[in-house]
Amino acid sequence: MEIKIVLDEQEEGGFTVYVPSLPGCVSQGKTEAEALANIREAIEACLEARAANGMPLTVATREVEVKA
Repeated sequence: MEIKIVLDEQEEGGFTVYVPSLPGCVSQGKTEAEALANIREAIEACLEARAANGMPLTVATREVEVKA
């Protein structure tokens, strides 16, 4: 399964990462590599929880370009 993530570098240092198709699936790390490793674990936990509760594994998302 391929899942898109969003990785944000924080001004105070470190990275926050979230999964738009898995509401509430968020993690962080001091480095990009640590954040990516942490979100992999979070994704597994979120998918297991959703399956255990009879929820769809992911929710539909789409990308829309907005010109400013």
